[in-house]
Amino acid sequence: MTRTWQISDVTDAALARIATARLATACGVPPVERTRLTASLGAQLRLCLTKGGTWRLTLETGTDSRPAAGAGEHVLHAVVTPSPEAAAAGQPPWRVTVPCPEAAPDVRTDGAVDDPAELAQALLGADEDTALVLERLTEQEDLVDFHREELQQTNQGVVALHAELDAAGRAQREAFAAERKARTEAENARRRLTFLADASAVLTASLDHHEIVRRLPELLVPEYAASVDIWLFDQDGNRPGPAHAAAAVVAARTGRPQYAAAHPGGLPGVDDQPPSALAPERPLLCIPLPTRQAPLGVVTLSPPGERWDPDDAVMLVELTRRASIAIDHAQRYQHNRDIAETLQRALLTELPAPPGLTLAARYLPATHGLNIGGDWYDAFRQPDGGVIAVVGDVTGHGLRAAVMMSQLRTALRAYAVDGGSPGQLLTRLHTFLHHLQPDLFATAVIARFHPDDPSVTWAAAGHPPPVLRTPDGRVRTLDAKPGAMLGIPLRQEIADHTVPMAPGSTLALYTDGLVERRARGIDPGIARLTQALGSFGPAELDADLEGSAEGILRPMLSDSERDDDVCLLLCHLRGRG
Repeated sequence: MTRTWQISDVTDAALARIATARLATACGVPPVERTRLTASLGAQLRLCLTKGGTWRLTLETGTDSRPAAGAGEHVLHAVVTPSPEAAAAGQPPWRVTVPCPEAAPDVRTDGAVDDPAELAQALLGADEDTALVLERLTEQEDLVDFHREELQQTNQGVVALHAELDAAGRAQREAFAAERKARTEAENARRRLTFLADASAVLTASLDHHEIVRRLPELLVPEYAASVDIWLFDQDGNRPGPAHAAAAVVAARTGRPQYAAAHPGGLPGVDDQPPSALAPERPLLCIPLPTRQAPLGVVTLSPPGERWDPDDAVMLVELTRRASIAIDHAQRYQHNRDIAETLQRALLTELPAPPGLTLAARYLPATHGLNIGGDWYDAFRQPDGGVIAVVGDVTGHGLRAAVMMSQLRTALRAYAVDGGSPGQLLTRLHTFLHHLQPDLFATAVIARFHPDDPSVTWAAAGHPPPVLRTPDGRVRTLDAKPGAMLGIPLRQEIADHTVPMAPGSTLALYTDGLVERRARGIDPGIARLTQALGSFGPAELDADLEGSAEGILRPMLSDSERDDDVCLLLCHLRGRG
């Protein structure tokens, strides 16, 4: 259905608008769309009246067959064709298409312009549509306000979330920084502890305090100090030598570490002092070498950079304390060793030279430990002309073992004045040691020679057996059963053993340090001793027994390290010729 209106004045425009509204209402166009249609049409008609001429409005209802539209959809087409003058001026037609829910009914659209009822009804219908649009507009405004409030709250939440995320990121960065700092501090602490342990092992490995003093600067320079000066006091407490920094003197007097610099060091447990007049341009850390009585000296260090890290300073103070303990132990060891060596050498007297008998002895201290043990040898004459030769070994090392060895040696000489066989002498020594030192033990072997007797009498108490070389070069071990160790809580009578000893024979007495090795035991060592003793000819032993003793020690002690003392006593019966 098509309807057409000619529009040349305002009345025509109003009637055309009213007719369009009625048709749209009849087609079921929703009020909002209907209002939008009539409002757009009214604006276009006002434009037509402005330009003048006769315009034509065409309303057509039907179905839309365009591909983009739904198949068979009802539509309302409105076309405003311009006047001939406007069309000549290039004015295009105005078109609009509105979907219609219903088919267009046959309605009357040509009302009289002079009928008040028609005009009132049209006006009221337009107002109803306008009111409905306004109501919808109000709803939309309320919805907009609601969404605006919701959006504002959302924005505030987003802002708060961003603030929380920023705070969380900042906290995470701070945690990462703290973790890196803690990891760095832990690594530095591990490095310091490792250095402290390694340096302590180096310093305590030596028993020579001069070596310790030499190694300490090598350990500290250049990582922890640019220079190291060690000021050791003498044993009498005097402090001789070149001038030292005032802070070093204060450290020696107070026993506390001192830091001398233009600015305070802030080092834990260290007192601050003015800069040293000897080196005002560089800081100095003066650390005493403490002992229980008084400091041994002072270590003065200059920093590898501008100043020390406080943790490094704590480590340096601890290392100096350990160095002081090592130096003190080394000095005490040296003092005790000097006393023991003096005592031991005083006791190892010269051997006698009885007719027909040659004696040669060798003593070598251990290379580990205090170097002074209880091994000893002795030879002396008895009143009846006999000669006693003895080799003994007191358990333990050090000054106590040397003193006990001296007492046993003196007691044996005293007992031998009254006579007695080797077994009787060892029995008396056993009783003497058990009552004198119940917790100390010893081993010994005694051989007795007499110019009128072509034999040797010997006895042993827990000691390695003697080795006898006959003039024909054969060597055998005198393995008769010995007695138990001297001093054990056991009553015993030690037996004598007698073997022939022709001129040209040699008897070797020794301690276990000569033949015993930890990895091989004692039997292989005794076998090597018999082999070494059998390698000499009778003329060599007669001519140079001292050289023969050296010749035995060389193959027996091929290694330079000895865990025990070594003692060897050769008794050679000279040949008749």
